[in-house]
Amino acid sequence: MNLPNALTLLRIFLVPVLVVVLLTRAEGHVFFGTAIFGLAVLTDYLDGYLARRRNEVTRLGILLDPLADKLLTAAAFLSLVELDAVPAWMVMIILGREFVVTGLRNVAAGRGLLIPASGLGKGKMVAQVISIFLLLLGRRYAILQRPGMIVLWVVVVLAFVSAVDYFRLFWREALKPSARPVAVPAHAEGEPPAVERAQPPDVPQRRALP
Repeated sequence: MNLPNALTLLRIFLVPVLVVVLLTRAEGHVFFGTAIFGLAVLTDYLDGYLARRRNEVTRLGILLDPLADKLLTAAAFLSLVELDAVPAWMVMIILGREFVVTGLRNVAAGRGLLIPASGLGKGKMVAQVISIFLLLLGRRYAILQRPGMIVLWVVVVLAFVSAVDYFRLFWREALKPSARPVAVPAHAEGEPPAVERAQPPDVPQRRALP
């Protein structure tokens, strides 16, 4: 196993540790929880950077990296709900969006389409990390609670808008007609004239959406 994949697995391992530390509410749980979350976010940056730098991009890494990200953010948000730091309905919108977009990408892959991460999706991810940091520290420093909630509202809006954008891109490409008319060569004298017929759709090729 290469180093980038090991870092991704470390991030997955840190998920239950984060939940246990936060929900036990032991002395210093806010600082320890924030430190664990920060370490996990650091591994998210390092695994991608090292995989590209060392040319060690693998199928396992491509599979595990987004899974680790979703597990980490879901664990952090659900822990904050349990700590009464955020409303449950806001977290449900954020997590529901993740399931919907992931399902949409799987359907698109089955049709030979590739839906890359959009700018809105990347912005949502950055806002999620900032909001979690602020809300965790807001358990200790009340002055950070309001900024954390403001950023969380930004996350909710971006989650909704980016989900709509993914659906728009998917349907725009998926509903494009794939059949195209081709001319049939002329027949010999006395036979019916040539007609046009629709060529059967090509086998879908994997193509990226703009």
